[in-house]
Amino acid sequence: MTLRISIVGTGYVGLVTGLCFAELGNEVVCIDVVPAKVETIQQGHSPIYEPGVEELLERHLRSGRFHATLDMTEAASTDITFIAVGTPSREDGSLDLRHVASAAEELGEVLANKEGYHVVVVKSTVTPTTTSQVIGPILERASGKLIGKELGLASNPEFLKEGMAVKDFMEPDRVVIGASDQRAADVVKTLYSSFECPILVVPVDTAEMIKVASNSFLATKISFVNEVGNICKDMGIDMRQVAEGMGLDRRIGPLFLRAGCGFGGSCFPKDVAGLAAEAEQRGLEPRLMRAALDVNAAQPGRLLEILDRRMEVRGSTIAVLGLAFKPFTDDIREASSLKVVEGLIERGAMVRCYDPKAMDNFRKKYPQLHYCTSAEDCVSGSDAVIIVTEWPEFARPDLYGDRLVVDGRGVVKTPNYEGICW
Repeated sequence: MTLRISIVGTGYVGLVTGLCFAELGNEVVCIDVVPAKVETIQQGHSPIYEPGVEELLERHLRSGRFHATLDMTEAASTDITFIAVGTPSREDGSLDLRHVASAAEELGEVLANKEGYHVVVVKSTVTPTTTSQVIGPILERASGKLIGKELGLASNPEFLKEGMAVKDFMEPDRVVIGASDQRAADVVKTLYSSFECPILVVPVDTAEMIKVASNSFLATKISFVNEVGNICKDMGIDMRQVAEGMGLDRRIGPLFLRAGCGFGGSCFPKDVAGLAAEAEQRGLEPRLMRAALDVNAAQPGRLLEILDRRMEVRGSTIAVLGLAFKPFTDDIREASSLKVVEGLIERGAMVRCYDPKAMDNFRKKYPQLHYCTSAEDCVSGSDAVIIVTEWPEFARPDLYGDRLVVDGRGVVKTPNYEGICW
């Protein structure tokens, strides 16, 4: 069954979700408040770097199944609206809901004039109870309609990894749907009727908790492995072999056991901090989550500690390979490279940088650095190299000669090499 879908927000989640729903045969309109983003999308160019997105965009602009607009009133002509706007962290770690609340307010005003049933789905990552206690009341007040009658309300969290978002959407491990009532759940389930994965229908608050708990668990696992890796480094034990042995235990599994210089991006740091802040507001002590964040915050500094032990950094030229928080994205949010570069600047180093996709974003924060055209160019003018992001092109041992290589991701082995955790 083909549905008419509107999506508020054209970031990583909104744009990928809209294009993938169009790929499944639905009619999709993405709505945003930024004219430049809408214009870029309508011209067939993605405002984000994500493998597969440009191809889908070109195909479905041409097919007519997808377009972008500034006009929120177009949501009234659709069957279902997804809210996929940003929910950035406040200073205390709690989530800033201004954008999602504003989207709900404007959407509710548009739906006030619509006849018939409409489902609103929160795709943005929010702390549990946000959809039912914040978004729902805003929609009812602005539209003059009741949830469970003229309106359906749902949460459909995303589990998309940047760099693999299209594949993750089309081949998910599971689909989680939290719904206000069975009718709303049935509408959302229709969108995923061709999927063979488990589809879990739960209360709205539970769906939100599944998302933030999943990310918080994975982040905690990463910090635990990094802490073990730090101990292994001090004891002269190869953490890679330890991880291999651990991963053969079915209770643990092989994923997320790669020690390195910490996690970043728009999800893990924010979701752990948001859930911890929510717990503290309720008088609880999220000790394990806070510890995971503390370990992660310190981990990039270990690269600098290794460099300090091996050479005089002041006055030296250091090549930083990798600026994105992970490969196959241009996203530098909470990236380890930010702390590494800041530490190098404080030490008086001359910094050369290279990343296949993230240099434009990084240049906005650090315009004074020397940005190179290739990994070879970056390394050739340096006294030492720090690898921060595991781009495949950094895995060539011949790239580095006899320079000191401080590898924060375990991507290469050279004659003059130090890994962060081995």
